[in-house]
Amino acid sequence: MTTAHVEHPEHTHAHGPTCGHVAVPHEDHVDYVHDGHLHRAHDGHFDECETSAHVEHAAHNHTHGPGCGHVAVPHGDHVDYIHDGHRHAAHNDHYDDH
Repeated sequence: MTTAHVEHPEHTHAHGPTCGHVAVPHEDHVDYVHDGHLHRAHDGHFDECETSAHVEHAAHNHTHGPGCGHVAVPHGDHVDYIHDGHRHAAHNDHYDDH
């Protein structure tokens, strides 16, 4: 998966284990849910952490939605759910890994 390097301007909040935002494991780092999107620490600033990849999550038999028991993360025009250490997003008749 590829992540874009888009710096989040004027971000004065320092994310970390006790910052109060939902932590989301993502590849080799941790993202934090803040202001309706994901931030990651990078070289002394924070980046928006988004992926452009479309990777289907094979054999996913769980239906995500309100009350499913997984953390919901607003992401653009949809909601991702944290499951098995990554984000799942509904796409057509399957889920994608984000």
